[in-house]
Amino acid sequence: MKKFLLGLLILLLVSVSIAKAAPKAELWRVWLAHGSASTLQVDHQSWQKFLDLNLVQSLDGINRLAYAKVSQNDKKRLDDYLESLSRVLVTSLTRSQQKAFWINLYNALTVKVVLDHYPVKSIFDINISPGWFVKGPWKKALFEVEGHKLSLDDIEHRILRPIWGDPRVHYAVNCASLGCPSLQPKAYTVKNLERLLDLGARDFINHARGLHFKGESLVVSSIYKWFAGDFGENDQAVIKHLKKYADAQLQKRLESLETISAYEYDWRLNDIVAE
Repeated sequence: MKKFLLGLLILLLVSVSIAKAAPKAELWRVWLAHGSASTLQVDHQSWQKFLDLNLVQSLDGINRLAYAKVSQNDKKRLDDYLESLSRVLVTSLTRSQQKAFWINLYNALTVKVVLDHYPVKSIFDINISPGWFVKGPWKKALFEVEGHKLSLDDIEHRILRPIWGDPRVHYAVNCASLGCPSLQPKAYTVKNLERLLDLGARDFINHARGLHFKGESLVVSSIYKWFAGDFGENDQAVIKHLKKYADAQLQKRLESLETISAYEYDWRLNDIVAE
């Protein structure tokens, strides 16, 4: 009996570890289609209005969502926005339009998932993904585009990461956690896409949850461990990436470093009441 319980405990620990591990970037080829000369435009104004009314830029440098205060009207606004996205012919959009579309969809869906299950202390508490010991909402099909059902993992790991190969995507998609790069107060559009991607990188890297020091040891976000391949595979490559977006003082401190000592992440909900 003891051996059985020990084996079960080991299985649970391994399963939880796997649940937290980052999926590989595996291309979903249907989403490679695009309209290089398309003039189609996607309206993200409803999402922008939702953010204007419910996202709070806190003094600690983390953007938080006032989940408990989201009105019924704003919940409907969010639902209507997502409904409008479900009708978009994404494969006819330009690449830039698509990138903004997928980022906004990911973030809006994540907020809706949390609102649908609120109150929760962490998005990890929303255990709606199919499969044994799979924690969180990321693997559940939540949305349909052009007849294809998609999960949050599909959007991030089968579309955004493999198609664009842009590490800045990690600063754009928000997992509703304090350790995550902030949900930007602006909806992504073709006009602001590059600026917001760079801004997200700079904001996160120059904040303690992106990286900080314990003595002379460098501690960085677990994002750089989970998605190491997206940043260059080894510590030196990650540090080179960090220096690209670090301010002058931080760049100077990173200059002589070649190794990362530890990784940290805070899975608490990015709620306005979180402490």
